[in-house]
Formats: sequence, C-alpha cells, structure tokens
Amino acid sequence: MSGALPLIVTRPEPGNSATMARATALGFDARAMPLFAARALPWTAPTPQDFDAMLLTSAQAVRLAGQQLTRLAPLPAYAVGSATADAAKAAGLTVVRTGNADAQRLLDGMTSGKPARILWLCGRERSEFDPRGSALEPVACYVVDAVEPPPAWAQQVSAPAVLLAHSARAAQRIADLVGPQRAHLTLVAISPAAAAAAGEGWGELAAAAAPTDASMLALAHALCHKGGK
Repeated sequence: MSGALPLIVTRPEPGNSATMARATALGFDARAMPLFAARALPWTAPTPQDFDAMLLTSAQAVRLAGQQLTRLAPLPAYAVGSATADAAKAAGLTVVRTGNADAQRLLDGMTSGKPARILWLCGRERSEFDPRGSALEPVACYVVDAVEPPPAWAQQVSAPAVLLAHSARAAQRIADLVGPQRAHLTLVAISPAAAAAAGEGWGELAAAAAPTDASMLALAHALCHKGGK
C-alpha cells in the first residue's frame, strides 16, 4: 500500500500475529504493538448438567481453558465471531450458533430460545450483559494483563496512523496512552461499544460492521488510503 498510512495492531498474542499475517498479506504497512498479554487462570469446570448452554465471547477463553474444557463438551456452544467459533470447534465443542454482531445480540438470540441457565466462559475482566431473565453465570478461566507499550510505541503514534482496537478495553487503553492530542490518528474499533470506549478527539473513529478481523481490515484499508493522501 504505497503512500498509505501504517496500521498499528495492538491486540495480545496469538491474535496479534494472526492479524499481522492477514494485514501483511493484504498489503498493509502493519506494525505489531501489543498492549496486552493473556494468561490462563486456575479454574474448575462446573457440572455441565447444571446448564443448558455455554456462551463464548473470546477465542482466548477456549485457547487458555486447558483440560477442564473437555468436561463442558456436552453443552451447546454459542460463539461471538468466527475466530471464537473456529477455536471452539477445534477444541471439540459443538458450536450451534455463531454471532456476527456483538455479544449482547447473540445473548438475546439465546434467551429467546429459552435456555434458562447459561455458562459464560470468559476472562477475569469482562463486560456486563443483560441476560433477559435467564441465569448467566460467568466463569473466568483467563486474564488479559496490560503490558508496557513496545519501545517504538511513542514514535509510531506521534505521526498519522490507523490503530486497531479489538475490544472496548483496548480502545480505552489506546486512548489513555495516546492522550488528548489524537486528531492525527484514526482508530478502527471492533464494535460500536469499543468505539464509544475510545472517547472523542480522533481524526477518524469508526466501528467495524462485524466483530471480525476481515471487517476491521476492510474498514482500515479505506481509512489507511484516505489518510495517506
């Protein structure tokens, strides 16, 4: 992408490398700047017979759950995004629905089918959702810790660039690190909620049409070219 703005990828591994590979294949001038690192937490899988379904909002939950996850295989899984669904299938879970919007919309679809008891395999820090009268029990199996920005971070964000925020927490952290002088930067968020968490003052702030890398990169492609003119 000659003349286009650089693309800064901030998500933790292994997602950072996956996004970098996709972006590079598409011709982006992509820069890996992870601001978080994920690690497993000790946890004990509950009895699957106590639940009607399982909600998965991140592929990290599947990747870091460990051997305990096999105990939950009898539960039908509802996954947010194709990456989470693919990770769940690879782990031997039965994915009955993949949400192409946000987690609340997928949860709304679940509760309309009346699964009264839902197990939410998630991270320690998580968003709040309205279970619409169903019982939603979060079980944390991983944590995503903020880490110091890479040494080149300050230089990268001092010039025009497009940044990717793969969560509301990431959007908030990017905003905090960049500070109020951000009119030269463009932020592409994975969802409207993530975009809202980024605050105001950006040169461009946009939310992807779907919570996927493909949707974010399609949006970033247009913005990288627009800003590079």
